[in-house]
Amino acid sequence: MKEIRTEEAVGHVLCHDMTQIIPGVTKDARFRKGHIVQPEDIPVLLSMGKETLFVWEKKPGILHEDEAADRLRALCQGSNMHATAPKEGKVELIADCDGLLWVDSERLALVNEMDQLMIATRHGNTPVKAGDKLAGTRVIPLVIEEKKLKAAEAACGDQPLLEILPYKLKTAGLITTGNEVAKGRIQDGFTPVILKKLASYGIEVTHHCTPGDDMNAITQAALDYHAAGVDMILCTGGMSVDPDDRTPGAVKATGCEIVTYGAPVLPGAMFLLGYFDDGTPIMGLPGCVMYAKTTIFDLMLPRIAAGVRVTKRDLTRLGEGGLCLGCPVCTWPNCGFGKGN
Repeated sequence: MKEIRTEEAVGHVLCHDMTQIIPGVTKDARFRKGHIVQPEDIPVLLSMGKETLFVWEKKPGILHEDEAADRLRALCQGSNMHATAPKEGKVELIADCDGLLWVDSERLALVNEMDQLMIATRHGNTPVKAGDKLAGTRVIPLVIEEKKLKAAEAACGDQPLLEILPYKLKTAGLITTGNEVAKGRIQDGFTPVILKKLASYGIEVTHHCTPGDDMNAITQAALDYHAAGVDMILCTGGMSVDPDDRTPGAVKATGCEIVTYGAPVLPGAMFLLGYFDDGTPIMGLPGCVMYAKTTIFDLMLPRIAAGVRVTKRDLTRLGEGGLCLGCPVCTWPNCGFGKGN
């Protein structure tokens, strides 16, 4: 750092906080360490008795923390988000729309493994709403060598580390199984839950039936809904291993590719997911979806609604974090449930 006359400090970076005292009004930092002196700051600094200032000496190849944080922001910022102005060496990214947040975890780790650089994000594969904070970037020191930013940029390449994928799927076919429902012995408690969850992602149930436990009827309904062009098909109930639980066999009989029957998630272990040849997803939802606040369905629905094809590996990685604690007040997705490695 170097000492210069205050009148000559415009454009320079302060090395320490500058406290302003106005008796009876304030005693606080008027200018923070790292602040870049502006022309309008000069009269204020002089009124504070600061006729000279200690500033960072500018050198080629050295970046101020604001500029460096913005370079990191550029590595992160994908579609459907905007950045805040740099402030005290930090830049934040904010969601412009509802959607699924995607994070490239591997490349993000590459950056954070580099000394003096940091990017903090929300968990990927979680739903976000417009206005949500997504990430923050900054560097650890007040100034940093530009070559460190260039190394991070080379490691990341041209593709952003973050994206928001808007929800694409708009319609669903719902097959509510169970003879007790089909014959009117009990009130259907499953369908209202599904309608509410789908509606929160802008999805409308355009086809619905109650074929009971007739495996052929369940299969045929799924095939009919697929032919009708719905974006997804849901079968509720009948997902256990009991002999009279016919839904898994009925889904398999459609000829779809079964990704999984079973998931390392509680509640939701008996979840089934498959895809037709054209990519239309079909799911078998276990009974827990009807009564538990948050289940495997809540973890999968944002991805599927955004048009992301879920793989077996995606599901197996849910095991760590796949245990819902059943908190009295559910805060998902702002909790650890479903946040696998």
